[in-house]
Amino acid sequence: MGVQIVAEVSTGNSVQFLIQKTMMQTSNSPASSFRHTIMPSLPQLLSGRILHFAKLSATSSYESHSTEKVKFPKKISRKPDSGSPPRKTQKLNLEVSPHRAVSAVRLMRIELGGAFADLLNEQGKGSGDNEMGYVERTLGFRTRHLEDRDLRLVTEIVGGTIRWRRYLDHLILSLCHDESTFRSMEPLLLQILRIGFYEITKLDMPPYAVVDENVRLAKVALRPGAGNLVNGILRKLIVLKESDSLPAVKVDGDDRQQARGLATLYSHPVWMVRRWTKYFGWDEAIKLMTWNNSSPSFSLRANTGKGLTGADLVSRLKMLKVPHEPSLYLDDFVRIKTGMQNVIQAGLLKEGFCAVQDESAGLVVSIVDPQPGENIIDCCAAPGGKTLFMASCLNGQGTLFAVDINEGRLRILKETAKLHQVIDVISTIHADLRTFSTDKVVEWDKVLLDAPCSGLGVLSKRADLRWNRKQEDMEQLKHLQDELLDSASRLVKPGGVLIYSTCSIDPEENEERIEAFLLSHPEFDIDPVNRYVPEDFVTTRGFYMSNPVKHELDGAFAARLVRSQ
Repeated sequence: MGVQIVAEVSTGNSVQFLIQKTMMQTSNSPASSFRHTIMPSLPQLLSGRILHFAKLSATSSYESHSTEKVKFPKKISRKPDSGSPPRKTQKLNLEVSPHRAVSAVRLMRIELGGAFADLLNEQGKGSGDNEMGYVERTLGFRTRHLEDRDLRLVTEIVGGTIRWRRYLDHLILSLCHDESTFRSMEPLLLQILRIGFYEITKLDMPPYAVVDENVRLAKVALRPGAGNLVNGILRKLIVLKESDSLPAVKVDGDDRQQARGLATLYSHPVWMVRRWTKYFGWDEAIKLMTWNNSSPSFSLRANTGKGLTGADLVSRLKMLKVPHEPSLYLDDFVRIKTGMQNVIQAGLLKEGFCAVQDESAGLVVSIVDPQPGENIIDCCAAPGGKTLFMASCLNGQGTLFAVDINEGRLRILKETAKLHQVIDVISTIHADLRTFSTDKVVEWDKVLLDAPCSGLGVLSKRADLRWNRKQEDMEQLKHLQDELLDSASRLVKPGGVLIYSTCSIDPEENEERIEAFLLSHPEFDIDPVNRYVPEDFVTTRGFYMSNPVKHELDGAFAARLVRSQ
C-alpha cells in the first residue's frame, strides 16, 4: 500500500518537513522498516551523534538532506464499507481517547514520516495546538487537548510500542485469520492494533476499556469494519492473556534460528542479535536487549557557564517535585527517571539553566580535560552537547572551534551557546572536516572527533533507531570513521591530544578503528584514560567504555591519543 508521508527535521524550536515516499514493507519480518535521511533532535536533548543516511560514499556529505518542504498529508485514505453511506468529518470528537489518537498519529509520523520519537515525546504542552493539527489532518477530527496524564501516557505508549514492535507484530500476525490479512493491513489500522496489544500485554490496562477505546478510534478514524476487526482481535488477545496462553516464541534450532527467536522475543532486528551474541555472548546480549526495552532515565547537567552548580539544579528540581539523584561519576550532573515534562514546561532548558546530557557523554569531556587557555577544536560538533560542556570548562579563557558540515545545525549550536553564555570562547566553522583538514593553517592543543556512528549504545533512549539502522550501514560507517580520524589527526600539534569517541558499543566502530588508525599513524600513542574517569570504565587497552547494563548509562567509547613531539 503506497502512502505519501514526510520526514521531519528539527531546526531550533520549529519543525520542517521533507518529502518522502515509502511503501509498507513486510517481506522479511512482521515489523516493517523504513529508511530515511534526516537529522538529529534538539541540541539540548541529544548527547550522541548518530548518522542517518540512505547511501554513503567516500565523496558524499556525511549528513545529506533535502530542503524541499511539503505539508503533512491532510488525511489517511479510508476504505469505506461496501454499501455504507459516506460519513461527515467530525472536527471535534470528545468520545475518542485523546492520548490514543495522538499516539496513533505520532507512530505514523515516526514509522512512515521519519520523525524522531524523542523529539515528539519532549514537545510538552506548548505544542498542543500543533499536535491537534496533526491529528485533524491525519484522522479527520480533533479530540480534547492533552492533559499532563495524557502526555505521560502518550510518551509511554509511543516509546513502548516502538520498542516492542516486532513482538507485538508477532502476536498480531498470530491472531489474524490469515497472514494476508496482516500483510495488507492499512498503516493506521496496524498502529491502532499495536497500541491495543501494548496496553494489554505490557501496561496491564483494564482490558475491556482498551478494547472499547481502540475500537472507537478505528471506527471514527477509518470505518466501522476496521473497528469490528480491532474488536475481534483484541478480545481474542484478552482471552489468551487471561489463560496465560499467548502465542509462544520459539528460541531453538541452529544459531540463526535462535537469533530470530530472540529477535522476536526481545523485539530487536535479527542482525543486531547475531552481532551482539557474536561479540558479547548470549547472556549479555539478552541483558542488553532487556535494558534497551526499559523506560530510559535522563541526566541533566547544570550550566556552569552561567555560574550554576549541581546544588542549584537540585534546588530547582525539588521545587518542581521532580524525583532525582546526584550522578555517581560527575559533579553538576543529576539523574532523573521521571518528570522531564515538568523540567521542559518550567523552562529550565529554554532558559539555559541546564542541558540534557547523558553522563556517558560527560565522561568523554572529562577525557578531553579542557583547561582554561587551551586551543581546542571539536571536529563534528553539532548538535553541540559536548561543545557546550567543554566551553563551560574553559571559564572564558581559551578558544573552542566547532566544525560541522551542516550549517543549519551550527546556527542552532551558536544560538544555544549564547543562551548558555559560553559564546565568547566558541567559533563555528561550516566545513567538511575532510576538506578543512587539508587546508589547515593552525594546529590545536586538543582535537575531539565525536564521530558519526550507528548509535547502538543509545537504543534505550532512541527506541526508533533500532528499526532504522541496517547491517550494511556498519561498513559504510567504518569507512567514514577512518576518513574522519585521518583528517582529524592532521589538526593535532606535536605533543597535542586527539580524542576519538562514539555513542556505540560496537567493537568495529571503536577499538578496531583505533587499532587500524595506529597502524598507519605511528606518530600517535595511546594515552590511558584512567587519570580522567573511574577505573570501572577503563578497558585493558586503556580506552573508555561505558556499558549500558553494567553502568546504567548510555553506551559510549573514547580513546585518548597523544602525538609525539
